[in-house]
Amino acid sequence: MVRAFLIHPLRARPGEAPDPCRPLFCRVFAGAAEEPPAQKERLRAVARRVETAFRLQQTLSGKRPSQHLHQPLLSDEAVSLPETPPGVFRLPAGDPFPEDVTVLWLGVQALAFVLVCDPEENLMLAEATLKLLANALLEHLKLLTPGSEALLKADRTEAVLQKFLPHGQLLFLNDQFVVGLERELSLHFGK
Repeated sequence: MVRAFLIHPLRARPGEAPDPCRPLFCRVFAGAAEEPPAQKERLRAVARRVETAFRLQQTLSGKRPSQHLHQPLLSDEAVSLPETPPGVFRLPAGDPFPEDVTVLWLGVQALAFVLVCDPEENLMLAEATLKLLANALLEHLKLLTPGSEALLKADRTEAVLQKFLPHGQLLFLNDQFVVGLERELSLHFGK
């Protein structure tokens, strides 16, 4: 089961933004009985670790993060996911969740798309779902200028999550089914 999904900004260099790890959007599927401040702090801790993992991945690949991050996404451009693979790491119990979790993330434009999953979750299925979610959501995000924050339409983001990740459950999706879901979303959004 997916415990949470979040989107947060990525910085190109340390010190670039005062608070880079504040999620722009988050949806908690499990552990909803917790107090919102506790949930928020846990998701911020995940965002900080994703930020660190992203920097490490960029350093090891020899790419400068600023080449990848600050390209504005124009509404007429085709959305394409980066060639870099998603990242994955495990958080032990108590750091920051009371139980073990696996975190999958994907850095696209200046954003990180993140799934927090149970440790026994199928990682290949979670990775495929994360890529589908990022691709579908990029169509509904608008990046203004290089380095700007993303403006999110929460209702559209919730609709995409409901189609591709209902109640936090990963779905086995074939290409035909994905096309059908995308068609339903387009009709829902009036495109």
